[in-house]
Amino acid sequence: MTQAKPFAARATLRLAAAMALAVTLLSLGAMALQYRLVETRLMAAQQSLLTADLDGLAALYDQRRIIALRQAIDYRATAATGDEMLLLMDRNGATLAGTRPDWPADLAPAGDSFTSAGAVTFAEGQTRWLAVARNLPGGFPLLVARSLQPVDDTLAALRRGMLALLAAVLVAGGLVGWLAARSVMARINRINTLADRVAEGQLDARLPGPRSDDEFGLLETHVHAMLDRIENLNRATHRLSDTIAHELRTPLNRMLQKLSKIVGQDDLTADLKAEMRQAIRMFDSLLDISRAEADQGTGGGLVPVDLSATAAEVWDLYDPLAEDKGLITEAAITPGLTILGDRNLIAQVLSNLLDNAIKYCAAGDRLTLHLTPDADRILMRVADTGPGLPDDLKAEAFDRFTRAERDRATPGHGLGLALVRAIAARHGARLSLPPTEKGFALEIRWPRLQQSA
Repeated sequence: MTQAKPFAARATLRLAAAMALAVTLLSLGAMALQYRLVETRLMAAQQSLLTADLDGLAALYDQRRIIALRQAIDYRATAATGDEMLLLMDRNGATLAGTRPDWPADLAPAGDSFTSAGAVTFAEGQTRWLAVARNLPGGFPLLVARSLQPVDDTLAALRRGMLALLAAVLVAGGLVGWLAARSVMARINRINTLADRVAEGQLDARLPGPRSDDEFGLLETHVHAMLDRIENLNRATHRLSDTIAHELRTPLNRMLQKLSKIVGQDDLTADLKAEMRQAIRMFDSLLDISRAEADQGTGGGLVPVDLSATAAEVWDLYDPLAEDKGLITEAAITPGLTILGDRNLIAQVLSNLLDNAIKYCAAGDRLTLHLTPDADRILMRVADTGPGLPDDLKAEAFDRFTRAERDRATPGHGLGLALVRAIAARHGARLSLPPTEKGFALEIRWPRLQQSA
């Protein structure tokens, strides 16, 4: 059955996060481009104003020479508000007029880094300035600068607005992505639920309701067609298996009865009878497996069963046999554990496991049975320290007729674990082969029957 994953690991969240991230990155790129354009235009506007101001002062110098220019600069300096910088110097570096006594320390002299149409930025304290300068005819450096604080304030407000908008886009993108992903995952979960039911043996399970005309509807149609085909093949296989087992079992029983009438060849008839009984037991096991597989997922015939009492009864039958063979036995059975099941089939499961353990273990080996609560299930663990199962057979341990080469001389047909799997599936139980240092262990987790208060 499909196990529920943590929320952070679900595909829904990953898809929603991916969509939100994509929208956020696109928005961030667009905002960065817009911010750059606004910054460039603001700086260009400031530079244009400064250049026009510088051109006006230079024209005044050309028309009325240095005295008129000094008077104009002094007049503007008296009315300056601190966001404007004017400075006129002579060819020896002495200040003639302006808003400050000397050339800014962080600014190169006019002519070294300025052009007639260029502008540079420099900082004084916490304030950035944009400046243009020119060497007037006669060697008089003239500097005009404006504070960039209004531009910086405008850009800061723009950044705050963009961050708020980006946060809103992130939330909206995440919400839209979540809704879209949830819609997609709801359709996928329909198919997952169907797959879980089929895995539990309900081969006749189908998706309810009408199917849409999109890709998911087409997928559901293909899944239904595949399940119809599997169900038909499985039904045909079961019919064939049952027919073969029934048809072969009947003549073998007749031959067994006829052998009982033969007199004077006891050794020969005894061997033949033993072989025939083994063949009959094999066919009985095949029929049991087919019946258990056919009933998977139906729930029919299952009633409340005291699993603890059933396990204790079966253990009491096999414990003396194990001790007679010299095995060291141990049983730990929690009382009062109940499941919904078939008592005879459950007893058959435990009988198969204990019988196999006794058959393959040697004197001095240990055989244990543990039955304990395990969350909403009941854990049944049968373990021994016998020869165990070869590693190359563990992947197919529950397949029919699986046997190790070393066990070919031991009576059996390799159907025991296949029957255990079929009966476990009939009850919705889960099988596992936990690792062991020595021997063999099998764990069955039965669905626990919750008693109503």
